[in-house]
Amino acid sequence: MRQKILTPNIRETTLERRGFPVKNAAAKELLETVGESFLTGYAHAVEAGSLSEAEQRLERVPARFKGFAYEGAGMGLAVLDCLAFSDLRRTRQFLSGAGDRHNYMIYVGIGWAMARLPRFLWPSSRRLDPLLLWLVHDGYGFHQAYFHTRRYVHEQYQEPRFTWPPGYESYAARAIDQGIGRALWFVGGTDVDRVTSLIDGFPAARRPDLYAGTGLAATYAGGAGESELRELRRRAGEHAPQLAQGSAFAAEARIRAGLLNPHNELAAHVLCGTSAQRAATLCRETRPAFPVPASPVPASPVPGAVPAYETWRARIADSLHSFGGVTP
Repeated sequence: MRQKILTPNIRETTLERRGFPVKNAAAKELLETVGESFLTGYAHAVEAGSLSEAEQRLERVPARFKGFAYEGAGMGLAVLDCLAFSDLRRTRQFLSGAGDRHNYMIYVGIGWAMARLPRFLWPSSRRLDPLLLWLVHDGYGFHQAYFHTRRYVHEQYQEPRFTWPPGYESYAARAIDQGIGRALWFVGGTDVDRVTSLIDGFPAARRPDLYAGTGLAATYAGGAGESELRELRRRAGEHAPQLAQGSAFAAEARIRAGLLNPHNELAAHVLCGTSAQRAATLCRETRPAFPVPASPVPASPVPGAVPAYETWRARIADSLHSFGGVTP
């Protein structure tokens, strides 16, 4: 019953049902397989008798799509935990064991669960990694843009007061935008012209985070050739460093999980100006040792407190820019 009520029907992930454009047959197959893999991972998590059984099932998913299955599993485990008021007990247990290699994707999956659940069931942010918890917002933003495209994409709706965690409402909106940007790669059918036109229709202050999300999706999911990726970098213009930062995050997530594919390497080379391995290493080298909140940054596009997660992202973007490979 939980799966039937809270999980999108597989038909809801087809491009036709979503109303997303079809660039070509290969892009259509890719994006729909991503959706199927996510729902497969969700089902494995909620139907398995144990976490080890769920892992065994997840590991049978093809490497290119395995990360999406773990993302779905993150949603499934979070749904089970929230409905049981267990403060993410299963999810945290999975993250401390077999799910550790896929921690980025599992955190994103928690955001999907929150998008499907009433707020009184949302988990406490205090039990999550204070650095990575912003990936929860990314997952929430992706879900909203993917399933409520008119409101969040075409009408450019922005959450007025997202108080999870408390005290970071302005940055929460930015982290949600990173997820919306990631969803735009799907909403635009991996067509660079469509995707960048959608981003450029948003207010200027929101575009850096949207381009970061798009860079992550273009690298992690793929769907674009070298010439298209070069055009994406050109269209990003002054936001090329943020595009590269998202790409680097994707490279790190892939390499950490042992799921690097040729399309990840190609995208990192074009968008980051370096190899996927070097981009991932840079993410690890610049990661804050103690993810306490940073001081407010007046120059931030959105005023307010800035967490260490944003400091980390800025370090990556600045470092990649210094390579010279992300200059428009």
